[in-house]
Amino acid sequence: MQETFVPVRLLKQSTRGSVRLIRHKATGKQVICRQFTGNPEVYEKLLDYTCPNLPMVYEVASRGTENLVLEEYIEGDNLGSLLQEALFSPEETRKIVSQLCKALWVLHTIGAVHRDVKPENVVLRGSEAVLIDFDAARLHKPEHDNDTQILGTTGFAAPEQYGLSQSDIRTDIYSLGILINVMLTGRHPSRKLAEGRLGRVVERCTHVNPQRRYKNVLRLMEAL
Repeated sequence: MQETFVPVRLLKQSTRGSVRLIRHKATGKQVICRQFTGNPEVYEKLLDYTCPNLPMVYEVASRGTENLVLEEYIEGDNLGSLLQEALFSPEETRKIVSQLCKALWVLHTIGAVHRDVKPENVVLRGSEAVLIDFDAARLHKPEHDNDTQILGTTGFAAPEQYGLSQSDIRTDIYSLGILINVMLTGRHPSRKLAEGRLGRVVERCTHVNPQRRYKNVLRLMEAL
């Protein structure tokens, strides 16, 4: 791969691995290169799927617990950066979150849970919202009582992600509820709940009991 690609810049580095932007020598096309320790099963399943609200996964290679993934580089504005400048209108919020629901529908269809839906993992590419970074994602395993590894972002992670039970598709719905509220108010719903109908949507999404949340992202889209 070193003969084909040249490094552009390091995007993220953590104890689990790194994310780099690299460029194909012949075509000049930029792609994301992820190197991480863990289970690549979600990336492997995404090789067979195409969705405008998810980056394309081009290649997955593994050696033991070490993994390398090549995926589409999404050029656009990071939602986390945009929220530092201004909030979103209810109409903009509905549109963006509905597109994220479409991305999550693909993940949930293959049995995966993203587990880290937050502004920093959303890129606005023109009129499209793209959900990125599946490093915390996992396949739901009905035979397990809880997650084998606790991952997620404080404030956006559902209660069950802290070992209370196993995360499932309703875990991502919880995070979407937090995201809706932050886009509208700039605050966590425990500090300031959005007003009106969207506030009621947030309350249902973020119910402590997963059984009380929306059953799936299609139900959430209907509510939006």
